Amino acid sequence: MSEPMSEAVVAPGAVHVRAPGKLNLVLRVGPSAEDGYHPLATVFQAVSLYEDVIATPAEEISVSVSGRHAQQVPTDERNLAFRAAALLAEATGTDEGVHLQIAKQVPTAGGMGGGSADAAAALLACDLLWETGLAREELGHLAAELGADVPFALTGQTALGRGRGDELTPALARGRFYWVLALFADGLSTPEVFATWDRQQAESPSTTAALDVGDDVMQALVSGDPHRLAEVLVNDLGPAARELRPAVGTVLDQAESVGALAAVVSGSGPTVAALAADHASALEVAAELRAKDVADEVIVVTSPAHGARLVEPVREST
Repeated sequence: MSEPMSEAVVAPGAVHVRAPGKLNLVLRVGPSAEDGYHPLATVFQAVSLYEDVIATPAEEISVSVSGRHAQQVPTDERNLAFRAAALLAEATGTDEGVHLQIAKQVPTAGGMGGGSADAAAALLACDLLWETGLAREELGHLAAELGADVPFALTGQTALGRGRGDELTPALARGRFYWVLALFADGLSTPEVFATWDRQQAESPSTTAALDVGDDVMQALVSGDPHRLAEVLVNDLGPAARELRPAVGTVLDQAESVGALAAVVSGSGPTVAALAADHASALEVAAELRAKDVADEVIVVTSPAHGARLVEPVREST
């Protein structure tokens, strides 16, 4: 099972914050509006796959990245964590700098909100480092300016998302769920996935999808029963992800045949999340999928998980 990186030895004056990746247990998509964005109805659930951000005092804002798919992540103004620090500095009038050291576990462009987790962690870390003293609600407003998934990375756990996904309502989920994640080294472009969905809808309009999350989803989460949750997993973007990355379809087809209760694409993909009955079953499903060589990496995680939070430093002994 994937675990956060070992507690780092944090230099005096530095701040270490950890934020989770997410799965979309349900993702319903509506036709694009005039601004080009699609209205969404989704259920987010945070998982035990984390991004670690260590913020160290510096003269300017800078970013370094290590870990999973680190070579694909920009370290300049295109980086969401960089933008989060710059936004917080502007909003609070601080002229301090920061170096953000990001250790990645969440796949890049994988539909799991890794960049959003970086941004959420950076917001909290810089707020603590600079002692700007913003309330979580204020950080949430800044998070929404950075991207639709960033507010959820701050809160974690389980939430219903509407609008672009940034209008959050906490949802109750009991128990622990076990997931087998099939990861791909190369991500998918979210705009390209939505464009493919638009074309698919124009060619064959859906008559079944409703821009809503039904009571059966909420009841399944409250029950804590993975069998009930398996019955309601759905992602309207799944067919688009399958078209753009045929390997996604292979994983979806294979997952249930090797013992998963159900499988779903997370977000715009290409990560596939297969729900297992329990930990032992998850380990068996993961082993089978690895043997079939249907993805670049297969790991086991749990949900729900906490949102962005401070990691207490481990001080070197004297």
